[in-house]
Amino acid sequence: MPDYGGNIVTAFARLDGKPVALVANNPAVLAGCLDIDSSTKAARFVRFVNAFNIPIVTFVDVPGFLPGTDQEHNGIIRHGAKLLFAYAEATVPKVTVITRKAYGGAYDVMASKHLRGDINYAWPTAEIAVMGAKGAVEIIFRGQDVEQKTLEYQDAFANPLRAAQRGFIDDIIDPSETRRRICEDLKVLKRKKLDNPPRRLANIPL
Repeated sequence: MPDYGGNIVTAFARLDGKPVALVANNPAVLAGCLDIDSSTKAARFVRFVNAFNIPIVTFVDVPGFLPGTDQEHNGIIRHGAKLLFAYAEATVPKVTVITRKAYGGAYDVMASKHLRGDINYAWPTAEIAVMGAKGAVEIIFRGQDVEQKTLEYQDAFANPLRAAQRGFIDDIIDPSETRRRICEDLKVLKRKKLDNPPRRLANIPL
């Protein structure tokens, strides 16, 4: 099913001659929002590659979870939790690159530092926030001076500096450095050993 969950891309690649698994938001479909299908698709892929000890490289450009009653009635929270669980459970090396938008809960589930991501980078174009600047300004300032306040908000928060100060990302890198940095990190993480707490079975939200 080539069109299934087109708002997220899963693929295999080679970096420095070694196999890696790629997970990436696709802003060309539904603006890259996570919905039920894409969450399930990515969760199954992450669990599969973790079972075969293949490192995961994640590229993040996600404006949030797809809104709508259809998604809510069909359990977007439960399906989104599958992806969150899969990344949190994975013990393979995990390198994440935030290329543009990283908003709200959808940012959290995309291999963020909060889910034991090993190395998390951001490009200078990254925006790491709870929501977009305009929406935040309309709520905070109740619709007053929206254009001016939006510009001020973007200057202050629509960049990766605040996230870097708080330790949510490890470095801000130029796009041209991305491949080299990922290859170097995967060499360091090659002997990564991380054991989950001993238990008989994982209780993934099905």
